[in-house]
Amino acid sequence: MVQLWAGIDAGKAHHHCVVIDADGNRLLSQRVPNDEPALLQLLAGVLELADGDKVVWATDLNHGGPALLIALLVGHGQNILYIPGRTVHHASKIYRGDGKTDAKDAAVIADQARMRTDLQPLRAGDEISTGLRLLTARRADKSADRVRAINRLQAQLLEYFPALERAFDYSRSKAALLLLTKHRTPDGIRRASQARIHAWLKKHGARSSTAVAAAAVEAAKSQHTIVPAQHMGEGIAAALAREILTLDEELANLDALISEKVTEHQHTEVLLSMPGFGPVLAAEFLGATGGDLTVFQSADRFAGVVGLAPAPRDSGRISGNHHRPRRYDRRLLRVFYLSGLSALKSCPSSRGYYDRKRAEGKSHIQAMLSLARRRLNVLWPMLRDGTTYNPPSAATTTMAA
Repeated sequence: MVQLWAGIDAGKAHHHCVVIDADGNRLLSQRVPNDEPALLQLLAGVLELADGDKVVWATDLNHGGPALLIALLVGHGQNILYIPGRTVHHASKIYRGDGKTDAKDAAVIADQARMRTDLQPLRAGDEISTGLRLLTARRADKSADRVRAINRLQAQLLEYFPALERAFDYSRSKAALLLLTKHRTPDGIRRASQARIHAWLKKHGARSSTAVAAAAVEAAKSQHTIVPAQHMGEGIAAALAREILTLDEELANLDALISEKVTEHQHTEVLLSMPGFGPVLAAEFLGATGGDLTVFQSADRFAGVVGLAPAPRDSGRISGNHHRPRRYDRRLLRVFYLSGLSALKSCPSSRGYYDRKRAEGKSHIQAMLSLARRRLNVLWPMLRDGTTYNPPSAATTTMAA
């Protein structure tokens, strides 16, 4: 029998722990530094209060600040539940008082763990999946930095050389970015001439150097007016171009590292056999799930976590009104959505299912979400049984379509 519940309001430098008994009486309320000796002392104190009975711990964060605490609790065989911060926020409204303190939040977490039976147990991910979560998070940050830098570059070019901004897709053309590091003004490009620009780009290993040089000269010929502060704008454009090139190199290195590390996980072979899954998406999947699907208990519950199980919004005589759930893991939904998009190009059965849903009148997004749920239903037993994907025969695919 569980006798005590310990709620942890997690923070960066400190955590607050509140322990309650089966009647909701508060037995301990303590602010604890996020250091191993203090956390071990807290663990010993709570176990002493329990006097041999079972303790259930609960926290509102599953990584980041409480990572050390979670590792210590798992290492000592403690049972940990995860209560999302949004749930704690809404639950706190039913408790007395309008104030918000760490102690109150910790008490709410402990009381919710005592009353609710639908909370997910929290498990520390294995070494590989935790490392993949860190790497994919780093990659997401760098990708976002790259998008912002490209947007700033295009905005800067519009300030003094709009024709050159229109000439290239700077998110795809490395040669265009190289061009901006040396030639980036209308008069400067005209003076350099197409032949010299082509030779310089070719020397630096740029693809399509001929086409890029011709497009740049054509843009330069269309503008002979020098706008105010052009010399300031071109300096900023050059710096942004160099920043994007550096980010491209960092992303390439991260992709190589992710591709190497993901092969070390036991589920990688199964994931990569599924059409649409590459090393990066497989790493994001493993990082988001911790590499262990048993915590989700069933494919239907996993679909609810991913956001692929519609939630009913029935009232009175209105029934069958289903919507996407408000709370779901957006990282996992992104993985299934992007892998489904990729599978449309390489998997006939996925393409046939998508086309059938479009023929039924569903929009593109609705059809993609239906495909993502179908792929989740296929992937679940594959990971459970450790079997790779076996594509259906051509006859079966034709009949399904």
